[in-house]
Amino acid sequence: MAFASGSSKGVKNDINVTPLVDVVLVLLIIFMVITPMLQRGRPVHLPKARLTGGEDSKSDPLVLSITSDRKLWVESEQFAEGQIEEKIRSELLGEENKRLLLKGDEALTVGDVRKLMFHVKNAGAKSVQLAVEELKAK
Repeated sequence: MAFASGSSKGVKNDINVTPLVDVVLVLLIIFMVITPMLQRGRPVHLPKARLTGGEDSKSDPLVLSITSDRKLWVESEQFAEGQIEEKIRSELLGEENKRLLLKGDEALTVGDVRKLMFHVKNAGAKSVQLAVEELKAK
């Protein structure tokens, strides 16, 4: 089989990666925008502790935060100390066993955190979990 020299028109079999790079860059931008939104509650410096393998429930907790300047937050809404019980009570309405996760800044005193826990108890919560940053074993 002989081919005529004029019949083939220089067909290239190279892969064009430009559309692939465009898609990857768009996905990267989407993840960069979405990732900061995944953190719930207010950002606080959590105290460090060794974890003992307590129960890890799959239910979605209600995140309560108390920042170093003693401001109280439920998820991303700020509340005054007199309003926090009513907000928690309304969140627990119909879901008495809802998990509550308390994020307290490490600069706070035990009394500051206890005060918020007192409000949580008065709102009708059965228990509250404290968020900590896990210490890594050396």
